[in-house]
Amino acid sequence: MKFTSARDLAVAGVIAGVLVYLLVSQLYGDLPRLPTFAGVTLLVLAVIELVLALTLRTRIRRDIRQVDGITVARVVALAKASSLLGAIMLGAWLAVLVYVVPERDELPAAQHDTTSSVIGAVCAGALIAAALWLEHCCRTPDEPDESREHRAGSG
Repeated sequence: MKFTSARDLAVAGVIAGVLVYLLVSQLYGDLPRLPTFAGVTLLVLAVIELVLALTLRTRIRRDIRQVDGITVARVVALAKASSLLGAIMLGAWLAVLVYVVPERDELPAAQHDTTSSVIGAVCAGALIAAALWLEHCCRTPDEPDESREHRAGSG
Protein backbone atom coordinates (compact mmCIF):
# COMPACT_ATOMS: atom_id res chain seq x y z
CA MET A 1 0.00 0.00 0.00
CA LYS A 2 1.39 3.40 -0.96
CA PHE A 3 1.25 6.37 1.34
CA THR A 4 -1.11 9.20 0.45
CA SER A 5 0.43 11.72 -1.90
CA ALA A 6 -0.08 15.45 -1.69
CA ARG A 7 -0.87 15.45 -5.41
CA ASP A 8 -3.83 13.10 -4.94
CA LEU A 9 -5.20 15.26 -2.15
CA ALA A 10 -4.71 18.43 -4.17
CA VAL A 11 -6.54 16.98 -7.17
CA ALA A 12 -9.48 15.90 -5.00
CA GLY A 13 -9.59 19.31 -3.32
CA VAL A 14 -9.47 21.23 -6.59
CA ILE A 15 -12.19 19.11 -8.19
CA ALA A 16 -14.43 19.51 -5.14
CA GLY A 17 -13.69 23.23 -5.02
CA VAL A 18 -14.60 23.81 -8.64
CA LEU A 19 -17.83 21.82 -8.34
CA VAL A 20 -18.88 23.56 -5.13
CA TYR A 21 -18.02 26.99 -6.53
CA LEU A 22 -20.18 26.33 -9.60
CA LEU A 23 -23.07 25.17 -7.42
CA VAL A 24 -22.76 28.03 -4.94
CA SER A 25 -22.50 30.66 -7.66
CA GLN A 26 -25.76 29.39 -9.18
CA LEU A 27 -27.72 28.61 -6.02
CA TYR A 28 -26.40 30.90 -3.28
CA GLY A 29 -29.59 32.95 -3.03
CA ASP A 30 -31.65 29.81 -2.43
CA LEU A 31 -29.38 28.29 0.22
CA PRO A 32 -29.90 28.75 3.97
CA ARG A 33 -27.16 30.39 6.02
CA LEU A 34 -24.30 28.06 6.80
CA PRO A 35 -24.11 26.95 10.43
CA THR A 36 -21.20 28.80 12.04
CA PHE A 37 -19.59 25.68 13.44
CA ALA A 38 -20.49 23.22 10.68
CA GLY A 39 -16.83 22.42 10.08
CA VAL A 40 -16.05 21.63 13.71
CA THR A 41 -17.00 17.98 13.21
CA LEU A 42 -13.86 17.71 11.08
CA LEU A 43 -11.85 19.08 14.00
CA VAL A 44 -13.34 16.45 16.31
CA LEU A 45 -12.22 13.75 13.86
CA ALA A 46 -8.77 15.36 13.70
CA VAL A 47 -8.39 15.27 17.49
CA ILE A 48 -9.48 11.62 17.63
CA GLU A 49 -6.98 10.71 14.92
CA LEU A 50 -4.23 12.66 16.64
CA VAL A 51 -4.80 10.76 19.89
CA LEU A 52 -4.90 7.48 17.95
CA ALA A 53 -1.64 8.41 16.17
CA LEU A 54 0.18 9.18 19.39
CA THR A 55 -1.04 5.99 21.04
CA LEU A 56 -0.24 3.77 18.07
CA ARG A 57 3.16 5.41 17.52
CA THR A 58 4.14 4.68 21.11
CA ARG A 59 3.03 1.05 20.83
CA ILE A 60 4.85 0.52 17.52
CA ARG A 61 8.07 2.04 18.84
CA ARG A 62 7.99 -0.08 21.99
CA ASP A 63 7.48 -3.40 20.26
CA ILE A 64 6.00 -3.86 16.79
CA ARG A 65 4.87 -7.37 17.74
CA GLN A 66 2.41 -5.89 20.24
CA VAL A 67 0.41 -4.31 17.42
CA ASP A 68 -1.90 -6.47 15.37
CA GLY A 69 -1.24 -6.10 11.63
CA ILE A 70 -4.94 -5.95 10.77
CA THR A 71 -5.37 -3.11 13.25
CA VAL A 72 -2.62 -1.12 11.57
CA ALA A 73 -4.16 -1.81 8.15
CA ARG A 74 -7.52 -0.54 9.38
CA VAL A 75 -5.93 2.56 10.87
CA VAL A 76 -4.09 3.28 7.62
CA ALA A 77 -7.39 2.91 5.73
CA LEU A 78 -9.01 5.34 8.19
CA ALA A 79 -6.15 7.79 7.75
CA LYS A 80 -6.32 7.62 3.96
CA ALA A 81 -10.10 8.13 3.95
CA SER A 82 -9.84 11.00 6.43
CA SER A 83 -7.14 12.83 4.49
CA LEU A 84 -9.23 12.50 1.33
CA LEU A 85 -12.33 13.75 3.17
CA GLY A 86 -10.30 16.65 4.56
CA ALA A 87 -9.03 17.57 1.09
CA ILE A 88 -12.51 17.47 -0.42
CA MET A 89 -13.96 19.55 2.42
CA LEU A 90 -11.06 22.02 2.29
CA GLY A 91 -11.75 22.50 -1.42
CA ALA A 92 -15.46 22.95 -0.73
CA TRP A 93 -14.98 25.44 2.13
CA LEU A 94 -12.43 27.43 0.13
CA ALA A 95 -14.82 27.54 -2.83
CA VAL A 96 -17.57 28.96 -0.61
CA LEU A 97 -15.07 31.43 0.83
CA VAL A 98 -13.98 32.57 -2.64
CA TYR A 99 -17.61 33.19 -3.52
CA VAL A 100 -18.77 34.93 -0.33
CA VAL A 101 -15.83 37.27 0.34
CA PRO A 102 -16.61 39.58 -2.60
CA GLU A 103 -20.33 39.46 -1.74
CA ARG A 104 -19.97 40.53 1.92
CA ASP A 105 -20.85 44.17 1.27
CA GLU A 106 -23.97 43.38 -0.76
CA LEU A 107 -25.36 40.31 1.01
CA PRO A 108 -25.71 40.20 4.81
CA ALA A 109 -25.64 36.40 4.80
CA ALA A 110 -22.26 36.44 3.06
CA GLN A 111 -20.59 38.00 6.11
CA HIS A 112 -21.86 35.17 8.32
CA ASP A 113 -20.97 32.55 5.72
CA THR A 114 -17.43 33.96 5.51
CA THR A 115 -16.91 33.12 9.18
CA SER A 116 -18.39 29.65 8.68
CA SER A 117 -16.15 29.04 5.67
CA VAL A 118 -13.00 30.08 7.49
CA ILE A 119 -13.81 27.83 10.45
CA GLY A 120 -14.61 24.95 8.08
CA ALA A 121 -11.41 25.41 6.07
CA VAL A 122 -9.24 25.51 9.19
CA CYS A 123 -10.90 22.39 10.58
CA ALA A 124 -10.51 20.58 7.24
CA GLY A 125 -6.83 21.50 7.19
CA ALA A 126 -6.47 20.13 10.72
CA LEU A 127 -8.09 16.86 9.63
CA ILE A 128 -5.69 16.52 6.69
CA ALA A 129 -2.70 17.13 8.96
CA ALA A 130 -3.90 14.68 11.63
CA ALA A 131 -4.73 11.98 9.06
CA LEU A 132 -1.34 12.28 7.37
CA TRP A 133 0.37 12.14 10.77
CA LEU A 134 -1.67 9.06 11.69
CA GLU A 135 -0.67 7.39 8.43
CA HIS A 136 2.98 8.28 9.10
CA CYS A 137 2.78 6.83 12.62
CA CYS A 138 1.75 3.46 11.18
CA ARG A 139 5.19 2.95 9.66
CA THR A 140 7.49 0.54 11.39
CA PRO A 141 10.62 2.16 12.86
CA ASP A 142 12.94 0.45 10.37
CA GLU A 143 10.78 1.22 7.33
CA PRO A 144 12.62 3.48 4.84
CA ASP A 145 11.33 6.97 4.23
CA GLU A 146 10.09 7.29 0.63
CA SER A 147 11.33 10.86 0.28
CA ARG A 148 14.87 9.95 1.38
CA GLU A 149 14.92 6.96 -0.97
CA HIS A 150 13.69 9.11 -3.85
CA ARG A 151 16.33 11.80 -3.24
CA ALA A 152 19.12 9.23 -2.95
CA GLY A 153 18.06 7.55 -6.18
CA SER A 154 17.80 10.80 -8.14
CA GLY A 155 21.23 12.16 -7.11
